[in-house]
Amino acid sequence: MGHAKGYRSGTRYLFQKRFGTHGVIPLSRYYKVYKVGDIVDIKVDGAIHKGMPHKYYQGRTGRVYNVTQRAVGVVVNKRVGNRILPKRINVRIEHVQHSKCRDDFLRRMKRNEVLKKKAKAKGVRILLKRVPPGPRKGHFVSTKDNAAETVTPVPFEFLV
Repeated sequence: MGHAKGYRSGTRYLFQKRFGTHGVIPLSRYYKVYKVGDIVDIKVDGAIHKGMPHKYYQGRTGRVYNVTQRAVGVVVNKRVGNRILPKRINVRIEHVQHSKCRDDFLRRMKRNEVLKKKAKAKGVRILLKRVPPGPRKGHFVSTKDNAAETVTPVPFEFLV
C-alpha cells in the first residue's frame, strides 16, 4: 500500500496544538487589526478547518494585500523549481498573526533617532551602526598566589 497524498497528509504533528492550549479560542485573536502592508506569519490553528491554508504555508511570512471581514489575503513567496513565485492566498484571521520580524529593527530606529538628537545637541559625531563584539581584552595571570599545575593524562587501564 502506498502512502496517502491528500491535502492534509503528513500534518498529524504539524497542525497539532501545544499542550494546554486546547479548547475555546480566545476572543483577542479576532480583535486584532490587520491592514494592507502588514507583515504576518501564517500559523495554522488545527482546531479551525475553515480558511486553513495548505501545509506548505505553515510558518511562512508574507505581506497582507487584501482585508475582508473574516480573512486576509497574503502574498507569500514560494520556490518552484529554480524560481520564486509570489503566491496570493486567502487565509482566515485565526491562522494568521502579526510578525515580530521588524520589532527589533523598529526599536533600533527609535533608539537611533534619540541618540542622533542628543549627539546633535552636543555637537559630536556618533556611530549608529551595529558593531560585532571583537575579541576579549588580553590580561596577565599572576602566579604569585596561584602555583602552576601540570596537567597530565591518566594512564589507560584495560579492565576485564
